[in-house]
Amino acid sequence: MPMQVGETAMAAAAFNDVAAWIMLALAVAIAGNGGGGAHKSPLISIWVLMSGVAFVAFMLAIVRPAMNWIVCRSTPPGRDFVDEGWRLIKRIEDFVSGLLLPLYFASSGLKTDFAKMRGVEAWGLLALVISAACAGKILGTFVVAMLCMIPARESLALGVLMNTKGLVELIVLNIGKEKKILDDEAFAILVMMALFTTFMTTPTVMAIYRRGLFLHVDRQLEPEQSTVTESEKSELRILACIHGPGNSPSLIKLVDTTRPAKKSAMKLYVMRLIELTDRPSSIVTVHLSRKNGFPCTNPFRASSSHNIMAAFEAYGQLGRVTVRPTTAISALSTMHEDICHVAKEKRVAMIVLPFHKRWRGEGNDEEMEDAGHGWRGVNWRVLKNAPCSVAVLMDRGFGADHRENSNPTNKVLKKVCVVFFGGPDDRKALEFGGRMVQHPAVMVTVTRIMLAERDVAINLQPMLEESGERSYSLSVAPLNAKHEKELDDSAVAGFQKKWNGMAEYVETVTNSIVEAVLVIGRSREYELLIVGKGQFPPAMVAQLAEYEAEHVELGPVGDLLASSGNGIVPSVLVIQQHNLEPPAADEAPASRTICSNKDVAVSM
Repeated sequence: MPMQVGETAMAAAAFNDVAAWIMLALAVAIAGNGGGGAHKSPLISIWVLMSGVAFVAFMLAIVRPAMNWIVCRSTPPGRDFVDEGWRLIKRIEDFVSGLLLPLYFASSGLKTDFAKMRGVEAWGLLALVISAACAGKILGTFVVAMLCMIPARESLALGVLMNTKGLVELIVLNIGKEKKILDDEAFAILVMMALFTTFMTTPTVMAIYRRGLFLHVDRQLEPEQSTVTESEKSELRILACIHGPGNSPSLIKLVDTTRPAKKSAMKLYVMRLIELTDRPSSIVTVHLSRKNGFPCTNPFRASSSHNIMAAFEAYGQLGRVTVRPTTAISALSTMHEDICHVAKEKRVAMIVLPFHKRWRGEGNDEEMEDAGHGWRGVNWRVLKNAPCSVAVLMDRGFGADHRENSNPTNKVLKKVCVVFFGGPDDRKALEFGGRMVQHPAVMVTVTRIMLAERDVAINLQPMLEESGERSYSLSVAPLNAKHEKELDDSAVAGFQKKWNGMAEYVETVTNSIVEAVLVIGRSREYELLIVGKGQFPPAMVAQLAEYEAEHVELGPVGDLLASSGNGIVPSVLVIQQHNLEPPAADEAPASRTICSNKDVAVSM
């Protein structure tokens, strides 16, 4: 669902809960202790109202300053005050949601006797109550949303979301039962109604919204020529995603090294990825992300969100680069849909994703920070469904000094190596490296690795499904090896002709692909390596298909450079080409077979 619908539903639900609590307090105050009849003293109602006001005043005047004091005392030097406050909220929330709420729901369930619902009349009354509740909430919300110029599908989805019943409704029912307003049968009917309207929300929203709007991402990158202006044709658009402020320095440096020449422009869409859970603190996360410009959730414990926002604003002042911030607030299981939707809507040429691991230091001092398997799944699904090319950046300190080198007049050279084997992904990596050649502070080297043995043909065959998590997903569709070789030679020749004298070209002949890649990766000569994922690998890369993979989403070469214990020094950018033929649906976990006949075409 779009972020606007979710945000509107959350804001409206929060407002409804506040209004419900106020009305509930007034109702309890007026009802008093439920007894006494006409002789009930009005002082009881006044006492209840005054107690409620005193409680609110106590929380604002005593508890809130006390919590601020606790957060200040527990915040280490250099840490963000907001981050520590959010962690404290999560700890308190765990106690409330993990202990108190289950106990309350259990006690409410013990009070509910569904056996009291007997006969056709009771079940008919249940159907009437459910119909009235759904019609009132859904139709009312739908009409108001339509009056506010919200599209019909989103208005209907918003009405279904607002129809969900929660804790406040259950508290009202329990109070009604305690005050003898509801008997056992009416209480059971209303509880059943609350359960039904809550359980129906997810499948109904899925049927109304997603099926109509987001079935599958169209993998066609280029829009129709009739809808593209001249400025859009020469403009490079990149969608860069970040988990937290820690991803920003490397992202800024990567984009800066591809900053175009004066004849073209670049538009950078920066998407903040915020995980939305069923925890109430997610609402606080959304609020703080809008207030600070970047999410306060920081899996890598980076610097202040305010400093990162200032960094992006400063970078946006550079010529020919337009920065457009956006936000994706959704569950990790569906976040790829938001990313792909924005990429398609903005017609971006490439999506840049941060790898779920980051490295700092070298040798014995090297530290690895892991954002979690959930973020790895986001990258995996984006790679599978993206409507454009995708790049995954493995950060090992790239961009740590982006402030001093962002000036185009800076003479400190950044050395970048494009490792070229062949295939569509490698040709895209070569094209991306060509953009870096234009930067005056970047020195690009293209290293083409070739096997000494040229009489070996590799056939890739699908593996068993249970082996997929440890095997690379490579295309098992046949390709014309001769034609692919011609395309590779043409791409390399075009690169040399266009950037002759500005970029270095090296050919390396080896008997071991692994050793050749590790030699480059362990070299301290380069700060960034650019490789292709290898969905349609040439024969030399296909030989790695039988190796057990640690990060299958990166392909054979990318996984080799990302695996722990290999002593890799530079950061790595793994690029996946878009719009391949045959389609990516032919990808599967693959194993290899070797044919010694040099005349046999390579099947990949």
